[in-house]
Amino acid sequence: MSLTSDDVKRVAKLARLGLTQTETNETLTQLNSILGLVDQMQQTETDGVAPLAHPLELTQTLRADQVTETNHREKYQSAAPHAEAGLYLVPRVVE
Repeated sequence: MSLTSDDVKRVAKLARLGLTQTETNETLTQLNSILGLVDQMQQTETDGVAPLAHPLELTQTLRADQVTETNHREKYQSAAPHAEAGLYLVPRVVE
């Protein structure tokens, strides 16, 4: 599949881009190059090839899930105007 200059002009108009003739020609060349690469990639035989999540097959190193901070909820809520059962009580803003 290849594009024409009219295709590029139409897309530029839809995107509200003011392209000069030189820019249109450059864009046409670049888009046709990209489409050519896509066509080439589609011709590659991929039967029996498992998809990869990452080309290097790396795994994320995770740290141990440990509590490192002390619980200060009571201290923080003591300064709140209204708190109940560990929750901050606020006025309703949406009726």
